[in-house]
Amino acid sequence: MVVHGGAGSWRPEHRDRALDGVQRAVDAGHTVLEQGGAALSAVEAAVVVLEDDPIFNAGRGAVLDERGTILHDASLMRGADRAAGAVAAITGIRNPVSAARAVLDEGRHVMLVGDQASRFAREQGLDTEPDDWFHTPERVEQRGNTVGAVALDARGGVAAATSTGGTSRKHPGRVGDSSLIAAGTWADDRTVAISCTGDGEAIIRTALAHEIDALMRHAGLPVAAAAERALAQLGPFGTGGLIAVGADGSVAAPFTTAGMPRAWRIGNHPTIAAIDA
Repeated sequence: MVVHGGAGSWRPEHRDRALDGVQRAVDAGHTVLEQGGAALSAVEAAVVVLEDDPIFNAGRGAVLDERGTILHDASLMRGADRAAGAVAAITGIRNPVSAARAVLDEGRHVMLVGDQASRFAREQGLDTEPDDWFHTPERVEQRGNTVGAVALDARGGVAAATSTGGTSRKHPGRVGDSSLIAAGTWADDRTVAISCTGDGEAIIRTALAHEIDALMRHAGLPVAAAAERALAQLGPFGTGGLIAVGADGSVAAPFTTAGMPRAWRIGNHPTIAAIDA
């Protein structure tokens, strides 16, 4: 079980809170795995913890767009059959990752956007919150962007989930990489599960998550080497980071920013968390 809280610059006074948040998220996801749950449910549980924590730019802590509105993007993917669900530019839904899960579970589409996506989530009975619940003191500060989780379950299945409030002062119509399958999120039981973070437009332009999968399938690279090479290819376009768990249980979490809160737990070993390289 691996999670991240966003690649970027983390202010000293936020670091302890971020480390605590990613550790709690890992433990939530790992509990699902310990109880025999699927990787998909584990990554959703982990991201819910991060979305509810206002220190992260997702869910309650999301940044404001140029009109002072909070809009959320999220996606998740199951490696067994490449089933995926995503939402973009939704409002009022407490946990956007669960809205993405509802899209996946319904199975009709991969992505829903805007007001109709928000309406769909409400019709599925998901928890909602008023606008002022999402507005937190941290929202006006530049923080790490995006949260995510990847997991490998006891049956050998992998899954990935990613959630974000996007970039501060973004265009209200902007959709970033976090809701785009193959850019910010990817999972395939034959190879790897990936959640990306960083400059969203750069991640989209390089199809970062899928590039790692392709390097593993076509070049035969292991997870860590594929992740490093793909992240290096991001360099001309922007900075970022990612977490990945391979079908063989190997883990990678490289980044090119000043820091990336991340935590992981493998089997019965203790949870490990870090921000710096």
